[in-house]
Amino acid sequence: MTVTKIEPVTKTRFRVYVDEQAAFILYKGELSRYQIEEEGELDEKVYEEILKKVILKRAKARALHLLNDMGRTEAQLRGKLKTGGYPDCVAEEAVAYVKSFGYLNDAEYARSFIQGRKAKKSRKELYAALCQKGIAREEVSRALEEFYDGEDSRAAIEILLRKKKFSPDTADYMQKQKMAGYLLRKGFPYEEIRKVMDVCEPF
Repeated sequence: MTVTKIEPVTKTRFRVYVDEQAAFILYKGELSRYQIEEEGELDEKVYEEILKKVILKRAKARALHLLNDMGRTEAQLRGKLKTGGYPDCVAEEAVAYVKSFGYLNDAEYARSFIQGRKAKKSRKELYAALCQKGIAREEVSRALEEFYDGEDSRAAIEILLRKKKFSPDTADYMQKQKMAGYLLRKGFPYEEIRKVMDVCEPF
């Protein structure tokens, strides 16, 4: 294995390329400790030691810090670690590590996300948002079945109508059509929109 390039990331941290591929990021002192120099040979045992004793330990600590900072999905955490320069194999081990302690749980994340937003979001919007965060579609669907029903949909529509200061008693045909279109684009079912707009109180 040949160290083909050492590239500064900051004044103290350097990205090391092995056989033309980005391998890991090390501090200046670690480069000296492992005698890593451009065009120098890197023993495979030393390479594995760096990954397991230095990079993996750092990735686990980083993963815990990121989760302490805010809730994240597996995909979000994995993406953050990879963006931070951690190799794929190390990122996966770090994710598995925090997951084993229950610090990372996509199902729980989905439930919490839905519960906190279902009063203002349609089922369709919540589904799209959670899928975009990298949660499996099946997991999202299960969470929605558990926490979202017709009553929640009607309550969310009523909140949006209040926010828009919409009154069905004074709105003309065009205003009603415009509001219905807005709610449809947000993913609310037409039948629920019609029911709420027909019976809701003036705001």
